[in-house]
Amino acid sequence: MEPLGFSNPQIQRLRRLLGRRSARWGEGAFVVEGATLVAEAVRAGWEVEAQFVATGAQAVPGIRTYELAAGVLERVASTESPQPVLAIVRMQHPAPAAEYQRVVVCAGVSDPGNLGTILRSSESAGFDLVALTPGSVDPYSPKTVRASAGAIFHVPVLVDAEPARLGVELIGTSSHLGNPFTETDMTGRVGLVIGNEAHGVPDDVHVSRWVTIPHLGRSESLNAAMAATLLVFEVMRQQRDGK
Repeated sequence: MEPLGFSNPQIQRLRRLLGRRSARWGEGAFVVEGATLVAEAVRAGWEVEAQFVATGAQAVPGIRTYELAAGVLERVASTESPQPVLAIVRMQHPAPAAEYQRVVVCAGVSDPGNLGTILRSSESAGFDLVALTPGSVDPYSPKTVRASAGAIFHVPVLVDAEPARLGVELIGTSSHLGNPFTETDMTGRVGLVIGNEAHGVPDDVHVSRWVTIPHLGRSESLNAAMAATLLVFEVMRQQRDGK
């Protein structure tokens, strides 16, 4: 088979999925960049439609493979130093669980790098779900997928979530309200609410308690991903050790 040129319909589809949220959700598919992440998607049981490989690069075994003509990768990929393997992967839509124990609620988180890190930390700390309220960043954007380091294939993600219907106690995070997070009992069924980077937790998310992360420096607060990471591991510690 001849290498695919830039005008090939498959390449134009790849561009749309990389660049447009509407295209990703319209097709129920997204792009994974790099052989390591593509292989992780396969191991996790996600459906990989096809991979697109630069000349001379090693393809991931067992996937339909297309070779890219010279110069195509650089015009298509979403980074300045692109990975030589790109793949189209089908989205998964997790069925609601009967009961959640540990949930992170991203209430308007808008930065894809922050969301990717939150996914990575949540999966590492054994959380059941990452729920995104309307207006949050796309979990399948290229930057989010990269920043998750493969965690997106292992922790369920619920979009357009209604936090009050998750069956967990919603605990809001704040730079100035509530008790220190290490002094707050989070051994029950917990939903940690991480707000928008600029505006915090929105008023329409009704939390039952607030926690804060004490700090001594001049900064007003940690960024969303750093705060979420501290909190999910504190929940893990409390629930493992019985507080």
